[in-house]
Amino acid sequence: MSPYDIVTLCLLHLRFVGKRRVIKIGLLIAGAVGAQRLMRRLQHLWSKPNFIASRGSITRNVELARLGSRGGGRYALYKARQTFASADRKEELSDEFQLQTAADVTNSLGNMKGAMMKIGQMASYLDTGLPDHVRQTLASLQHDAPPMAPELVSEQIETELGAKPEDLFAEWDDQPIASASIGQVHRAITREGKAVAVKVQYPGVAEAMDSDLKNADWVFRSMSVLFPGVDPEPVVAELKERLIEELDYTAEARNQRHFNSYFDKHPYITVPAVIDAYSTGKILTTELATGSRFSEVQSWSDDEQNMAAETLFRFSFGAIYRLHAFNGDPHPGNYLFNPGGQVTFLDFGLVKRFKADETSLFEDLILEMVINKDPAGFRRVVEKTGILPKDLAFDDEFINDYFKYYYLYVMNDEELTIDEEYAAGGVKHIFDTGGPYKELRQHLNVPASFVVLQRITLGLMGLFAQLEATANWHMIARELWPFTADDPSTAMGETIREWELTHGKRETWGHNI
Repeated sequence: MSPYDIVTLCLLHLRFVGKRRVIKIGLLIAGAVGAQRLMRRLQHLWSKPNFIASRGSITRNVELARLGSRGGGRYALYKARQTFASADRKEELSDEFQLQTAADVTNSLGNMKGAMMKIGQMASYLDTGLPDHVRQTLASLQHDAPPMAPELVSEQIETELGAKPEDLFAEWDDQPIASASIGQVHRAITREGKAVAVKVQYPGVAEAMDSDLKNADWVFRSMSVLFPGVDPEPVVAELKERLIEELDYTAEARNQRHFNSYFDKHPYITVPAVIDAYSTGKILTTELATGSRFSEVQSWSDDEQNMAAETLFRFSFGAIYRLHAFNGDPHPGNYLFNPGGQVTFLDFGLVKRFKADETSLFEDLILEMVINKDPAGFRRVVEKTGILPKDLAFDDEFINDYFKYYYLYVMNDEELTIDEEYAAGGVKHIFDTGGPYKELRQHLNVPASFVVLQRITLGLMGLFAQLEATANWHMIARELWPFTADDPSTAMGETIREWELTHGKRETWGHNI
């Protein structure tokens, strides 16, 4: 499967947004990777009988896509001009491109915000097969987007908090320090003297997302062409619930408090505290964190990169068993790094809470695949989860071999480097509709509890590939799994174990807590 096919399938499978917006996204990315080929692929998919779109509908949406691509092109031209402009001219260009109204967000540049930006973020770090210049272009979406004008930000804050930012805070920086998919972040100092980061939701994003969600059922029905075994109803419900939560900063604040409470005073993991007095459903204020972006970490020493990767691994997988929760948005813009494996986690909009029986199933899968290495036992658990129906005419070894990729990096007690070949192999393994497992894939289903987990298989491996992260992932994982809970295998593990014992964290461990 070519990188173009992978990007197309990522657009259709990883973020199930509306048909209109998917085609707009496709055109924006196609400008970098080959518009004609990607458009032919999209039109071919939508021409299939199972895709319930009329020819007229396709034509209208292609026109919308072309309009969207011009918006993306305008932003690309703005960024290029910024590179060569004088300081005064840079400020003038920024003023020209700022989003002045909610209509700018939802209409003029709707393809640069919300669901589209999430797709761009994922494509930028998932598809290691894309050319470097394409990946760099998409990578700008990880923490960079057209900003709202200061007046629009001020209007949002006054609406939500009852006063303009310059009156509400002792100090306010009207230049954003980051632009996320549904909001942008500003520095400020509260009247109490605390340095904070204030995330302000883009006006109109909720309406744009609502439109996308109304089309989600259609997109999932159309996906039966690619994944006929998927039962769309629970998956649609799960994604809708998660996306709605992302728009509610009150829910994000609740998630962030949950993680902050557990990781308080952790030697490597920092979760900024929420400042409730300055937070609402559309404004989220937290302690201000500092550190390096992921792109800077890539220039650090191998040891520093490996420690950063180990912290990400411990946080992502450890939280499933420690907190029965999973932060499902592993893209580089959500992290700040400091030397020595210190990582600050910034975004908790997409968090999945698990029930005890759900984490028990995750554990059983690992037990049978990695610990017991029992294909028959693994098949029984896979059938119990609903990933495969019972009594399929495939032998246990065949089914085991297909799923083994998801556990390969923790399978054996040995050092393993996760490089671009490994990560690209994962994307191909999941989305390649041909090959020896073609018939098996026709029966695969995605239970609701696994929808968000799927992102870590691709997202985190994509980040590790860019670092060429090396570790004995098996032994680190054995520290995290409740059914093994082995002694530490690394210096970081030793330090964390001491913190756990000192702060009584191990008392919350256990199977089916």
